[in-house]
Amino acid sequence: RCKVGISYKDKIMMLGSCFTDNIGRQLVDYGFDVCVNPFGTLYNPVSILRSVERLISGTPFIAEDCVQIGAGDSRWCSFSHHTSFAHASREEFLEHANMALKTAHEHFLSCSKVIITLGTSWCFRHIAKDFIVSNCLKHNASEFIRERLSSAEVTDTLNRIIDICSSTEGCKSKQFIFTVSPIRHFKDGAHGNQISKSALLLGIDDLMRSLPVDLSMNPHYTADYFPAYEIVMDQLRDYRFYAEDMCHPSSQTVSYIRDRFLGWALPA
Repeated sequence: RCKVGISYKDKIMMLGSCFTDNIGRQLVDYGFDVCVNPFGTLYNPVSILRSVERLISGTPFIAEDCVQIGAGDSRWCSFSHHTSFAHASREEFLEHANMALKTAHEHFLSCSKVIITLGTSWCFRHIAKDFIVSNCLKHNASEFIRERLSSAEVTDTLNRIIDICSSTEGCKSKQFIFTVSPIRHFKDGAHGNQISKSALLLGIDDLMRSLPVDLSMNPHYTADYFPAYEIVMDQLRDYRFYAEDMCHPSSQTVSYIRDRFLGWALPA
C-alpha cells in the first residue's frame, strides 16, 4: 500500500541515477510539475546528500569548483556534476550550472515531494580534496580512493537528507519516495553489483523502520519505498526487457515501471 503518493498538485524534485532521468522525463511529459536532476545524473547516496545541501543553500558555483575533464577532453565541469553539464569554457559551464541551480533551488524549497533513486553504494573519494565526487570526469584513478558505503552509512546519509530538509527555515515540509535503480553496474562484476545494491536496499529498509509516523496527521508518513529494482529483477526477469548493453532497461521496461509507479503513487 502506498503511504506517500503524488498528485498534480505536488511540486516534485527527482534526484539520482539515470533511472531517475528516464522516469522523470516521462512524468514531465504527463504534465507533473517536476524538476529532474539539476546537477545531472547522480549515483551514490553521499553525492545526492551534497546536492540536497547545495539545493537548500543555493550557493553558486565559482571558478574554484571548475575542473577540466581528463582523457583528452578539454571541456570544463565540476566534481558535483555529471559530464552532461560540461562546456567548452569555465564561463560557459558556470553560467549553465548556476542557471540550473537557481531554478532548482527555488523549486526545491517549495516542493512537497522528493523522489530519490539510488544507483550504487560504491563511491570515489578525491584524495586531494577529501570528498566523495559525483563523477570522476575521466581523471586518473590514482586521484581517488574507491569506497563502498555500508548499509548503516546509507541509512545515516538518507536520514541526514530528511533532517536538513525538516530543519531548514523556509523549506516546505517534504515527503520522500526512495527507490533503487534496476540498472546493473557490471564494472564491479555480477557479485559486486549485488553487494552494492544489497547495501542500498538494507539501508533504505532500516531507514523506513526508524522513521516515526505522525498519527495526528491522519497519518503522516515521512517516506516510502517504491520497488522498481524488485519489479525488474523478480517480476520481469528476462533480458528481453533490457537494452542492447544488457544493463539498462529497455524503453518498454521504463514505460512499464512508469505505469506501475503511477498506479502505485496516484490516489485511487
